Amino acid sequence: MIRKTVIALFATLALGASLAAQEPADRNNNPGPFPMRAGNTNYPAPGARGSTNIKVLSHVPDGGFLHVSDIELEQELSRPYVYVSRRKDAGFHAISIKDPSRAKILYSWEIENQPLHMGRSLGAVDVKYFKTRGRYYVALGLQFDQGGPDADLGAVVFDVTGLPDSSTVKEVGRIRAPETPNGFHTVYSYKHSDGRVLLFTTTSGPHYNVYDMDKFLAKDAKQGLVAQIPLPDSMNVQRGGYHDCYVGFDPASKQDRFYGAGAGGYYVFDVTRPEQPQLLTSVTGVAGMNRGHTFTPDPTGRYAVIESEYQYAPLRIIDLKPGLDGTVKTVSRPIGAWTARWKGLAHNTEVRWPYVFVSAYEDGVQVFNMMDPTNPYTVGYYHTYDGPTEINKPNPMEPRAKPGEGDVDNGSFGIDVRNADGLVVTADMYTGFWALKMDGFDGWNGHQWGMPNVSSAQDWDNGPDGAPKPQKVS
Repeated sequence: MIRKTVIALFATLALGASLAAQEPADRNNNPGPFPMRAGNTNYPAPGARGSTNIKVLSHVPDGGFLHVSDIELEQELSRPYVYVSRRKDAGFHAISIKDPSRAKILYSWEIENQPLHMGRSLGAVDVKYFKTRGRYYVALGLQFDQGGPDADLGAVVFDVTGLPDSSTVKEVGRIRAPETPNGFHTVYSYKHSDGRVLLFTTTSGPHYNVYDMDKFLAKDAKQGLVAQIPLPDSMNVQRGGYHDCYVGFDPASKQDRFYGAGAGGYYVFDVTRPEQPQLLTSVTGVAGMNRGHTFTPDPTGRYAVIESEYQYAPLRIIDLKPGLDGTVKTVSRPIGAWTARWKGLAHNTEVRWPYVFVSAYEDGVQVFNMMDPTNPYTVGYYHTYDGPTEINKPNPMEPRAKPGEGDVDNGSFGIDVRNADGLVVTADMYTGFWALKMDGFDGWNGHQWGMPNVSSAQDWDNGPDGAPKPQKVS
């Protein structure tokens, strides 16, 4: 019996050594993230920056820690423009990808008297575009501390209809929120099922603000503010309030739904009537997660990827159905988890089911498959960040780092996907803008997968998939 056990043990060790020998190493000699699956041909060569199925189309350097943050890609092929928010200079770039292999900056803007503004890690943190009445606009989310100018400034809105002629770009207005100073960390533009173009924004208070952008552009006395989405536990504002959000239409229930991550957890609201938001369910009490950062559902609204912003935290996948059905008071147990590297930290996510595109800070752009949400696995990656990893340094983005812990929140910050052709773009805080392509992913439409055609990409002309046709705005 002992002899058989020893033989089995040596066989297991030999098999483990064989598998380890096959597993590729990245630039830091970390084991590659790919599962040992039959037929997986994406293994990179030793020392390569990415898997063989991810190709770099173009790179526009904009180097330096905290130089850039989030990114937004227009969805129409006839408008090949990308917008990158810039933290350091509190502004943004408009980049042309008419030739994706030769991306170039068309236009840059930064706030006036930039050195007088307060906040080392603030500035322009988010950027979104929207279309209304046949014109195209960019909303730039800004954050500044009190003690300097514009502490109440949340967003600056630009008309970018005339691109590529940069001389036609014009600022059309600014959204201020003096009742909740320190700006908007997140802005999210959404084509509501009732036809309105809405901008959802974080605040320093216990709620999201909702702006009707046609009213804002018409110089409404309330700047277009039409609603607020409350944080269910108002005491949570002491721990930071809301963070990121996603808003999408649910064809099954015919509801517009808001998915908000923040202090205390993750919350789903029915915002079919934004002025009267109704809490549908929540995700709270998840082990190892005391606050929510990012909350991205799949096209059905049943499964969602959630993130909590600290080192070693994997992305979790949750099943919202028990909460939406009312069989549980709150969802508290993930059904799956994924990470690129156990010492790292994934950041923002874009779901194009079954793929999830991740801006994973020091681990660059990662793509995993969640077709089986209980067993997600990596299908490709590219290291846009090429600096040192887990380095202890003064970092305004991670003031809570404990002695001995590394700072891992540098690198790929924001990510976006163009549904028409599958182009992937990311903004790396250290290395700038990247345009990438994954082999075999030549576009996304949910109907091709037997899913609703619902993602963060908006159909500004026709409204959400499955919703009644919106009324035309005169």
